[in-house]
Amino acid sequence: MIFNSGRMAACAVMLAAGISGLLAQDQEIRVFSHRGGRLENDENTIQAFRASYDAGYRGFETDFRMTRDGALVVTHDSSLERTTDGTGNIEDKTLAEVRKLSTKQGNRLLTLDELMEFLRDKQGLYVEFEMKTKPEELYPADRLAMYCDKLYNTVTASQPDDALFVFTSADTRALRYMQQHHPDAQLLLITSKPCCDETIALCKALDIPRLGAKMDGTSREAVRKAHKEGLTVSLWPGQSSADFMLGAYLGADYLCTDVPIMLKDWIADHAPYLKVRY
Repeated sequence: MIFNSGRMAACAVMLAAGISGLLAQDQEIRVFSHRGGRLENDENTIQAFRASYDAGYRGFETDFRMTRDGALVVTHDSSLERTTDGTGNIEDKTLAEVRKLSTKQGNRLLTLDELMEFLRDKQGLYVEFEMKTKPEELYPADRLAMYCDKLYNTVTASQPDDALFVFTSADTRALRYMQQHHPDAQLLLITSKPCCDETIALCKALDIPRLGAKMDGTSREAVRKAHKEGLTVSLWPGQSSADFMLGAYLGADYLCTDVPIMLKDWIADHAPYLKVRY
């Protein structure tokens, strides 16, 4: 698997040795578990989130789509084929039909209510709730409004006092709806482009203070510019220890990881000089 590659590990060790002196000693990096650690666990299932939590993580990212009858289900894809034993789009299913499905690893699909029940009594949480509202034809204006209202109301109803819950999306329609109807919502713009002049300008134009950008193509200069503009920078993907060290070198504030358990152990052994919050 990607994260067991000896070549990748060697690269990460050399990177760590070469940049340790370049990193600010007071820089804290928040590492969060992407879909519960999709390369280590059955992504977006309660088993995945529990495994990351038990390993010491309090930072998570997850995704939601809405069924035909308005239930929010924790899943990344619209199509059911990649991760479940079902077919078709989840948006065309009722919640009762979804309840009959299993993941390829034999776990049941999780609803938003069930996830919030798991998070309810946890302390020190950072959670990114990604609004999966594309393709746009599956979420016309009325369904988009229903989706955003239900997500916001359910999440904030059980948000612990010390938690930072952030609503994220690559769909600017969803972000704008949140701004207009739930102005206290914490927002992050996701882009498949690097942190650069274009994506920094887009965040500023949308008045969104957080940028989730692709690591490839991002430079230290661009991250510094984003910081000067008042933006918080989160970089992805995080599929190895080398990815983590690159993100640290670039100066990211937040880094996602698909290998949370491996990475936490690796940092303890190879990069203990870094201030990392999980």
